[in-house]
Amino acid sequence: MINLPLFPIILPFLFAILLLFFKDNIRVQRSLTCIGLVISLVAALFLVAKVKADGIQALTLGSWPAPFGISMVSDMFSALLVTTTLLLTLCVVIYSFTAIGKERERFFYYPAILFMVTGVNGAFTTGDIFNMFVFFEVLLIASYVLIVLGGEKRQLRESMKYILVNVISSALFVITVAFLYSVIGTLNMADISVKIAQIGQPGIITVIAILMLIVFGVKGSIFPLYFWLPGSYAAPPIPVLALFGALLTKVGVYAIMRTYTLFFVHDIGFTHEILYVLSILTIIAGCIGALAYFDLKQIIIYNIVIAVGVILFGAAQMNESGLSGAVFYLIHDMLIKGALFLLIGIIIYVTGTSNLRKMGGLMKTHAPLGWIYLIAAFGLAGIPPLSGFIGKLLIVKGAFEADHVWGSIILLLSSLIVLLSVIRIFIYAFWGEPVALPKTERRPYRRMMIPAVVLVVLSVFYGVGTEWLMPYMTDAANVLLQPSIYIDAVLKE
Repeated sequence: MINLPLFPIILPFLFAILLLFFKDNIRVQRSLTCIGLVISLVAALFLVAKVKADGIQALTLGSWPAPFGISMVSDMFSALLVTTTLLLTLCVVIYSFTAIGKERERFFYYPAILFMVTGVNGAFTTGDIFNMFVFFEVLLIASYVLIVLGGEKRQLRESMKYILVNVISSALFVITVAFLYSVIGTLNMADISVKIAQIGQPGIITVIAILMLIVFGVKGSIFPLYFWLPGSYAAPPIPVLALFGALLTKVGVYAIMRTYTLFFVHDIGFTHEILYVLSILTIIAGCIGALAYFDLKQIIIYNIVIAVGVILFGAAQMNESGLSGAVFYLIHDMLIKGALFLLIGIIIYVTGTSNLRKMGGLMKTHAPLGWIYLIAAFGLAGIPPLSGFIGKLLIVKGAFEADHVWGSIILLLSSLIVLLSVIRIFIYAFWGEPVALPKTERRPYRRMMIPAVVLVVLSVFYGVGTEWLMPYMTDAANVLLQPSIYIDAVLKE
């Protein structure tokens, strides 16, 4: 058996180590990074096809039987997320050739990205709860390098907050896993599910469920634990912000969805009700932030918070429509947030500012940028037939099935606020009287447009091609809805 689930984790890791030997040769660094990501992406696509054809791919390392060895499990949910991660990272890396600056490229920028991808893909693939903590740490350590790279005063100030919050949440993660182990006596995620089912869900397990929600809520930035996010994400350069915004919060969201559909399914009236309420509050808090700012970065960063709320709202419904919608929307959001961050990076490059009040009239000088941005904005807001619409439609359907009518209304109203926040950028930056622009070269602008356009086009196809993609989303939702599929695949070995 080919160990396909390991390829998207090991390949970026090996290429990251290789890059450490070519610190000053930027051309070699760029080439090797692209080659590593392309090979990993091909492996991930093969993995998706394999999971579709043969079901969940599980392997336990070191020839130990599960649950004693460390299991790596690729079901459709994790395989789709791994593929999207690699695709997105490839686009951001190509964008970075022009946007990040050679000084930063020389200081282990590309190895840090590949180490971060290793951690992200590992967290998506692992079947062991302690191993998930290990992969979280891998991606966090790489993100610490990326957030301070360049050493600007604002970066250093915000990175202190970012590191402190993550160190505290990681400590709480270890304590929670220790609690869980003391009660259940296993770390294998499939085995944990079996053991919790055997003892029902006593109070201590519900306490652990809430602790897990706090831990992953800090990583995924749910209400009220998102306080660190707007400042920390706005500090690094745009390519780093694109990676953080599209990938890092999604790992926390994935962890909540995985644990709340696999482990904590015996007291849904309590645990998932809290998740439901917090998701609604997260949406509302994100909407307030998105409307409050006139800074390009902050508006899109608060839209990350809204999206986290929308995805978890879908997951909290615990029915097929809600979970299919959550999976669909999660992947849509990774693509569209990546595209939007790259596009606002180009707007900032052209205008020399991220303040909306100092922009205007870009439609006369940079019309293609305006139209591409508008498509991405409509996609984010969920205008049919773009991808945001289908995900939200399924989530709202799931909410109506679960009698969460008020939640559905808040979700639909949030779509209007998202549309208002992103159209405001369009009106301020592209309409009105042209303002004097700083002197910029056309060539870097064109180079940066290519990966941004690719991501926007992919997100459009993702919406238009829903019919072909839906079987994959249904497979992913089925694994979340029926934990026995996951358990059998891991423990049958």
